[in-house]
Amino acid sequence: MGAEQGSGVWKSGRGKGRVTPKGRQLDDQAWADIEELLAGMPLRRDLLIEYLHLIQDRFGHLSAAHLRALSEKMRLGMVEIYEVATFYAHFDVVKEGETPPPALTIRVCDSLSCELAGAQELKAALENGLDPAEVRVLRAPCMGRCDTAPVLELGHAHIDHATLEKVDAAILGGHTHAHIPDYETFEAYRAAGGYVMLEDLRQNGDFETVQQTLLDSGLRGLGGAGFPSGRKWGFVRDAAGPRYLAVNGDEGEPGTFKDRYYLERTPHLFLEGMLVAAWAVEAQTCFIYMRDEYPAVLEILAREITALENAGIVPVGYIELRRGAGAYICGEESAMIESIEGKRGIPRHRPPFVAQVGIFNRPTLVNNIETLHWVTRILREGGEILSGVERNGRKGLRSYSVSGRVKNPGVHLLPAGSTIMDVIEAAGGMLDGHSFKAYQPGGPSSGLLPASMNDIPLDFDTLQPHGTFIGSAAVVVLSDKDSAKQAALNMLRFFEDESCGQCTPCRVGCEKAVKLMEADHWDQPLLDDLCHAMVDASICGLGQAAPNPIRSAMKYFPEEI
Repeated sequence: MGAEQGSGVWKSGRGKGRVTPKGRQLDDQAWADIEELLAGMPLRRDLLIEYLHLIQDRFGHLSAAHLRALSEKMRLGMVEIYEVATFYAHFDVVKEGETPPPALTIRVCDSLSCELAGAQELKAALENGLDPAEVRVLRAPCMGRCDTAPVLELGHAHIDHATLEKVDAAILGGHTHAHIPDYETFEAYRAAGGYVMLEDLRQNGDFETVQQTLLDSGLRGLGGAGFPSGRKWGFVRDAAGPRYLAVNGDEGEPGTFKDRYYLERTPHLFLEGMLVAAWAVEAQTCFIYMRDEYPAVLEILAREITALENAGIVPVGYIELRRGAGAYICGEESAMIESIEGKRGIPRHRPPFVAQVGIFNRPTLVNNIETLHWVTRILREGGEILSGVERNGRKGLRSYSVSGRVKNPGVHLLPAGSTIMDVIEAAGGMLDGHSFKAYQPGGPSSGLLPASMNDIPLDFDTLQPHGTFIGSAAVVVLSDKDSAKQAALNMLRFFEDESCGQCTPCRVGCEKAVKLMEADHWDQPLLDDLCHAMVDASICGLGQAAPNPIRSAMKYFPEEI
């Protein structure tokens, strides 16, 4: 009777029970958005970063509601998605009650080449001249366009030799999307004999013969490590399958832009070389990890991979194009593999090495873009195109990314034994009114060398006796109008921003180094102790190489510090 009158515990009880689960509630609209964005896509944990890109591209930020809906869709904890989203610089996470960023973001490159070209003044002028409610202006690390410094990114469009007038015109015209340059398409490459070599290898090829051809040519990894390519292929092939291939396209070392140069012109020379490498190690899948700062390259590769699939050269899905999200550390091969798996780009402890335990804990061959570009040329034209070139006792060719105080910055293909004077000459000489003072031989990781050390061949193994290395051959030329002290500080600020923070020597060391270097006079004994700790105890190459600009500045430019 009481129940019929609306009484009783089930009808009128007012206890502390909840009508919803604890935690963030699932928003219906956000759920509908995620369902629409992911429609037709496979639901895989390793694609988390790709899903985050979809949300960022559509809405301009990652709202807490959308992250909650994504966690529900993927059956992952919010903390797991949040920690990945907040690791990468190109994701804007917006919590409840926070204001989303403006619809338009301008990223101004502040790498050494752009700073020499006036990037700081340009950024300040943009901040003063634009409405912050409409346009967000950020500093950003190297965008791989050092030959056209200063550079900025307006949305997804790059403006070379940037000025206020160019920015205003681009905003008025709505030019915020990447410009796709003219390049050799699949049809043109195929008509010129492309992929005939690959098809012949698939039908009649012998791995040992291909491996020996590469070894005889002298081809080494051109991402910076310089390990003989043929030997690396052999290590991976000897491991038990299934095996994978990962292409490191995260060309984030400031001053480096050679990979972008080749991909924006002849992408299929690289793609055919990649498929040869995949054939050689019998890779189950090829992953191309490309930095987000190269939107034009990402579009080119997406188009041409589709063309390969349509032509039946690869099965659909055999090549997976993965988009980075703004993290220099992902250029380290194990951090890149973590990112491919949809995680934070945290370097792994080694051993085991990725050749044995890589993607999904399987043996993985990791190669650089330019390395695979040369694989195609060597197998077509013969190893003599490298081994037949000699200068200063060194054999081979190097693609030098040249920027700074030279007349014709760009990618210059020169003999591997070239000196800095040869590089400057190839780049048209010094700018008028500038005298050669110093140079960065291989990115900020290599530090600075004085102009007096101008007779060293810029190649693998030749610079180590001088406390530096060639790395990715990113050459930045400084003049008498530049400060070596300020250049070294620019490099350390980059490392401070880009340290993943996993290990204390790198995370704290880079921060403390910057503070010490900002002083009018450096505390050299303390900086030297700090450098030793970072080199000895850092997990990966970032922390181990970050002290090089400090040490080279103290050694070669003592009068400035």
